[in-house]
Amino acid sequence: MTGAAGNVGRQVIAQLVSAGAPVRALVRDAQQARLPEGVEAVEGDLSRPGTLEGALAEVETVFLIWPFLTTEGASAVLDAVEGRARRVVYLSSSGVDDEAERQTDPINQLHADMEGLIERSGLRRTILRSNTIASNTRGWAEQIRGAGVVRGPDIAATAVIDPRDIAAVAVRVLIEDGHADATYVLTGPQVVTRTEQVHAIGEAIGRPLCFEKVPVEIARQRMLADGRPPALVEALLASAETRPRSALITSTVEEITGTPARTFRDWAIDHADDFR
Repeated sequence: MTGAAGNVGRQVIAQLVSAGAPVRALVRDAQQARLPEGVEAVEGDLSRPGTLEGALAEVETVFLIWPFLTTEGASAVLDAVEGRARRVVYLSSSGVDDEAERQTDPINQLHADMEGLIERSGLRRTILRSNTIASNTRGWAEQIRGAGVVRGPDIAATAVIDPRDIAAVAVRVLIEDGHADATYVLTGPQVVTRTEQVHAIGEAIGRPLCFEKVPVEIARQRMLADGRPPALVEALLASAETRPRSALITSTVEEITGTPARTFRDWAIDHADDFR
């Protein structure tokens, strides 16, 4: 497991443990890692492929979340994985367009490039193309606790997905046969705007909230002032400016897990305390 401390990674680990599967998590500091009982923590760093040997020993499948904004170093990581494991399950983006020569924004381009590298490797692969993840809205918590107004660029509406549903699919793919060389597009059951997401959080916490669209240049200044890396700021803002509205809704979560995907409202109710 990579990305063990992230919103999706934590859910994948918890659900794998519940399923009785042996799990090894790649972490930078094993003593600081807060993992469920029974999960083996092994130190390593994706930015230093030479540190991965111990983590990959006797591993059959790697769940890969790529945490960087470029594919620099990815080929060396995949070479290390190929030398030990048989298969990689990669968390990608539903925005990747197989027909496009170039993707609409840098984040989708990164995922398309990573998919290409994985396809050209000798590994068996399964690609999970996820829509916008509901837990991204945790970044609004400070604004919600304060004035109750979420200010930012108005990224196009999509069928936002609960990280628990991504994890549920990932677990099936990781522990079951029959998913080799498959690409699955994962979405929530409804297309929701940022305004609708903020409204749903407000209903969950019992407070009126609103979304206020901010011009991209002002958003850039605020994000840089908050200390976010410039490359990340530009990638996020490019998504706001160029990513088209998507009406895509898939039934993949239910088809693979047997349970319908949760709505964003479900996620907001279950995580209301994150915003109080």
